[in-house]
Amino acid sequence: MGAVIARVPPEVCGHRVEIVVIDDGSTDATALVATQAGAHVVVLPENRGLGAAVRTGLRHAVDTFSPVAVAFADADGEYAPEELARLIEPILAGEADYVVGSRFRGEIGRMLPTRRFGNHALTIGLRLVARVPVTDGQSGFRALSASAASHADIIHDYNYAQVLTLDLLSKGFRYAEVPISYSFRTRGSSFVRPLEYLRNVIPAVARQLRQRRSMSTSSVRHRISSRISMKVSR
Repeated sequence: MGAVIARVPPEVCGHRVEIVVIDDGSTDATALVATQAGAHVVVLPENRGLGAAVRTGLRHAVDTFSPVAVAFADADGEYAPEELARLIEPILAGEADYVVGSRFRGEIGRMLPTRRFGNHALTIGLRLVARVPVTDGQSGFRALSASAASHADIIHDYNYAQVLTLDLLSKGFRYAEVPISYSFRTRGSSFVRPLEYLRNVIPAVARQLRQRRSMSTSSVRHRISSRISMKVSR
């Protein structure tokens, strides 16, 4: 944790970087190490899940710092904080609202064959339902504009990846990807277990799609109602 924080650039594209660590009910010295490394630490009293941690981090960043952009990454060293500017630049240039760092468009130092297969399979599924050219649906390195971060709605606690993308796309935020590097962790282990992951994620994606269709239907009804109102007023 401390080594990863030390690698975060103090400034990106002329903007100061504030580091926030979400301690999701850890039982080790995560909060102490992060604080000593200079990060702002938000401690959740009990483990709530990755989706809840990301949701908490986005809300804290928006409410505390009034940022021009918010980026987040796993803290296990698999992603390179030195590449933060690469994610932020499309947002600052006004070209995107939501940027995902794609491992499969960049350089992968090492990835287990089972994880590579699972990532590709889930990404294909996300690409089909989202109808955008997603190449890495599960990347843990992403950036959002201030507006996207404040409007993001992560509907379940277990995970965030697919539902966050579908949510922001349904709200009209512009999606982009940039190539990033990826190194397999040398310490610790992933919380992801394939069957448990699918059991939790698939229902959440289905619920997000229902919400997306509902929002689309409501928007169409609003446009029709507005047109009728305009015609009557004329």
